[in-house]
Amino acid sequence: MSITSVSIFVMLAVLFLETQSFDSTTPGCHLHPFNVTVRSDRRGTCRGTQVINACVGHCESSAFPSKYSVLVASGFKHNITSVSQCCTISKLQKVKVRLFCGASRWEEIEIGSAQACQCDMCRLSRY
Repeated sequence: MSITSVSIFVMLAVLFLETQSFDSTTPGCHLHPFNVTVRSDRRGTCRGTQVINACVGHCESSAFPSKYSVLVASGFKHNITSVSQCCTISKLQKVKVRLFCGASRWEEIEIGSAQACQCDMCRLSRY
């Protein structure tokens, strides 16, 4: 192998590892960074970008036959009980975003970013 082919191989390996580190198909629930653009209004009078974290991944869920007491209470209509968990934010941090408003004028706002994630009971809206 020549030095050129070795260096290309190393570069490809590094690129592969970097893309795999934030892959949402990796088992479990983990942080995933992404760029967000914040605008002050629809026209984008003030705007800025910031990298923040979201929680992505997979959590365990299961379904099983309902207990007899559940069947009776539901009029024998609830014959399967399911337990689901969703990947959610367990710790939130505030991140400052600097918005450029033109003519050397800046504004600063705070937005939420995930600091830690966990599998937890699924809810319609958590934050």
